[in-house]
Amino acid sequence: QVQLVESGGGLVQAGGSLRLSCAASGRTFSSYAMGWFRQAPGKEREFVAAVSWSGGTTNYADSVKGRFTISRDNAKNTVYLQMNSLKPEDTAVYYCAAASSWYPAEPPDEYDYWGQGTQVTVSS
Repeated sequence: QVQLVESGGGLVQAGGSLRLSCAASGRTFSSYAMGWFRQAPGKEREFVAAVSWSGGTTNYADSVKGRFTISRDNAKNTVYLQMNSLKPEDTAVYYCAAASSWYPAEPPDEYDYWGQGTQVTVSS
């Protein structure tokens, strides 16, 4: 069982930056690939970024490539999402998720555990 708690969301102006954190419970954090997803009002949950067990392999949605960076610190049981050059269309609830595999997959159904989400609002 893995419990995930996101933090770091908030209100920011377009062009600004935020860093999201996701703290995981349990001693097997390094056994899970970790992902970030987001869901805007009236839209389906969509993949944002993911990172492999070791942090050596990452995967990004085209819409965030070059602006967002995912990383993890296995010693701290934490995964991060650094978001730069934010746009109003990035506004959503951001969710952290853990997958019982090494590969940073895109489909949400590859992930076994989910956090409660943190709101990110980007004003124009």
